[in-house]
Amino acid sequence: MPDRASVAAGLAALAGGLLAALAFPPYGFLPGLAGFALVLWSLSRPAGRPVRAAALRGGLAGLGYFAVSVSWIVEPFLVDARTYGWMAPIALVLMAGGLSLFWAAAGAVWGRLTGFPWNLPGEAWPAGSPLSQGAALVGAYGLTWVTLVLCASPAWILGPGHPGRRAARAAAVAGAFLALHTWGQARIADAPAGPPGPLVRIVQADIDQKTKWRPENLEGIFRTYLDLTGRPSAKPPTLVVWPEGALPAVINDLLTPGSPWRRALAQALAPGQVLAMGANRVELDDRDALTYRNSLIFLEGTGQDLALAGVYDKHRLVPFGEFMPLGDLAGRIGLRSLVHMPEDFTAGPPPVPLAIPGLPGVQPMICYEALFPGFTRAAGRRGGARPDWILNVSNDAWFGRASGPWQHLNITRYRAIEEGLPIVRSTPTGISAVIDSSGRTVGPVLGLGASGVIDLPLPPPRPPTPYVRWGDLPFLLLLVLSAALAGHKEIFIGLANRKRRSRARRDPDGAVP
Repeated sequence: MPDRASVAAGLAALAGGLLAALAFPPYGFLPGLAGFALVLWSLSRPAGRPVRAAALRGGLAGLGYFAVSVSWIVEPFLVDARTYGWMAPIALVLMAGGLSLFWAAAGAVWGRLTGFPWNLPGEAWPAGSPLSQGAALVGAYGLTWVTLVLCASPAWILGPGHPGRRAARAAAVAGAFLALHTWGQARIADAPAGPPGPLVRIVQADIDQKTKWRPENLEGIFRTYLDLTGRPSAKPPTLVVWPEGALPAVINDLLTPGSPWRRALAQALAPGQVLAMGANRVELDDRDALTYRNSLIFLEGTGQDLALAGVYDKHRLVPFGEFMPLGDLAGRIGLRSLVHMPEDFTAGPPPVPLAIPGLPGVQPMICYEALFPGFTRAAGRRGGARPDWILNVSNDAWFGRASGPWQHLNITRYRAIEEGLPIVRSTPTGISAVIDSSGRTVGPVLGLGASGVIDLPLPPPRPPTPYVRWGDLPFLLLLVLSAALAGHKEIFIGLANRKRRSRARRDPDGAVP
């Protein structure tokens, strides 16, 4: 049975299609264009089977849209209603239902490719700055709306009107900007206080991506991670974090009982100490076929061996990086080598927070998943409890030392602002950091090309933010507001022209602009 969230998303898609159709003649209800935003919102909602769910929601949106748009199809059957009238509803159902299949196909493509929300305009403000705190109110999508409005405001300020009106517009924009900035400063100053959380060690080994996957380098890479894990410290860390895909091997082989790799890991961890390791793993599906996962594996030291404390399988996969939409063609032209696996990765189930011994509840995010606003919020609601922190592992070595790692770090820090949760971030070549609930980095940062560790206590979380409570609903309302204002522009212009004509009638000899 579908859960309430899935039912709500389906109803939203249907309602969005109906609303959007009302924007067209003879209705002319231009605010109905906001229905398209409602459709997109419904498609972005999490689902257990994202492709199937997106196809269904796309089909429902199309059904609502064409049920209104092609309702004229019944008219020919009503010319001779006594003979053909019974066919009218059937014709409408077949026409609307048939056309909705195209929307269902588009929805399936949407669900398959999942999107790539890189560098949203609302994320242009440096994460951790006062203006970036607006993401705690309306999320990165809502902050994008605010950013675009601010950027477009000069055209409004300098638009038609006398100088006093332009000054009033400028004052309104400046006031809104100042209010958002002041609120953001106050939020940063009101950082949560509390006892330090468990000590976390982030390991960054600076392993070059170009040589990582050579088989002869596995032993050296493994030894580098072990040496950094065992580096002396004043207090042993509760958690050690290795980045996404830390070792160039399938983890099943390394963790085989009795293997030298497993023994070395067990010796590196103190009893009760936990290692979170990004790893590729393989398992058998229901048909006994091999499936490959991009995973985050939690291993607890027992003194003599390792205990599996938790597993998270990446849910949102990267198109053309972890799966190939055109797999056979990609293999023929050489793109398959980017995955480093003989087959596509398989997406994990919809995420929920994990309970790991000795640690507060955590929501893992692997690499690309940090791009999506609301990822952790949805996981917490699905799991029945909000996590206390976010663990993000990523392989930004693919980006080299160009702009990619800096942009990815900034984007990830926005997830901390939205959720009001600290983030521990680990990458193999940089940039690794601990991020507080305001999106600011805490303590030392391991930059590009650095090798070392960060030992820091986990920062405290904030209470649930407005974004956690309301999600993208404020953003949806802002889109409705935009559509309403655009739809009534002609009305405003007509009222202004009527006022000018009235003045002209009262003073026919005057100079009326």
